[in-house]
Amino acid sequence: MSGLRYVYAVCRPFGTPLQAQLTGIGGAPPALLRHRDLVAVVSSVPAADFSEDSLKAHLEDLDWLAATARAHQGVIDALTTVTTPLPLRLATVFRDDSGVRSMIEEREEDFHSALNRLQGRVEWGVKVYVEPEPAEPAPEPAKPVSGRDYLRRRRERSHAHEEKWQRAEGFAQSLHERLARCADDSRLHAPQNNALTSGPGQNVLNGAYLVPRAHSEEFVEMVDRTKDEAPGIRVELTGPWAAYSFTEEQPRGRADRAPGGGEGEES
Repeated sequence: MSGLRYVYAVCRPFGTPLQAQLTGIGGAPPALLRHRDLVAVVSSVPAADFSEDSLKAHLEDLDWLAATARAHQGVIDALTTVTTPLPLRLATVFRDDSGVRSMIEEREEDFHSALNRLQGRVEWGVKVYVEPEPAEPAPEPAKPVSGRDYLRRRRERSHAHEEKWQRAEGFAQSLHERLARCADDSRLHAPQNNALTSGPGQNVLNGAYLVPRAHSEEFVEMVDRTKDEAPGIRVELTGPWAAYSFTEEQPRGRADRAPGGGEGEES
């Protein structure tokens, strides 16, 4: 078997063509596979990379995984500019077009329900970070500090640190409540690990908001107005994205899917 069918997303038929230079996994251009009144966005990928054994090995290769995730996301981003896509998991593959059509037919009702809910909406991400404490200046040579003074300073620093975190958590909760009222739906994800964040600081809010595309400008302006509300706190806005956080359980292929198909990790 020389090739498999990789599925990026399912959507409704749309009239605006995708970018002519758009490429997907392995540089292959995405194509539209229509089944009844739904469309799967697909491309051909080599079985040597996406068979069950090969895929397990590749998922341990961070460089391969990152390049594949970027190509997958590039197709989703392009779709988001022309329609409302329902993204599928990274590395969702089938043996051929027939397998893709069977998957669509099996989950047709779920797809329509999700697309009805997401139609005309995009996802915005908002994160709040507590900025790191500034480095303390080197102590000047001076007279020795008594044990009592040392403990007092420690208590003061600890109290200030606790107050800062309480303010940050209160700000994050208030911000989430305000943004959620202006969105059609919202999700609170677990705070990101420091190693995965895009800048310094501790993540205290990791929210996703489903916003009508027509109201996105107002949503962005609202977030921008909050960025100077709390000193020592950074607000980060990302998007607009396809509505990953609001997609229900993704479809899994039938028995005729390719080995390992549809079981990859989400991007």
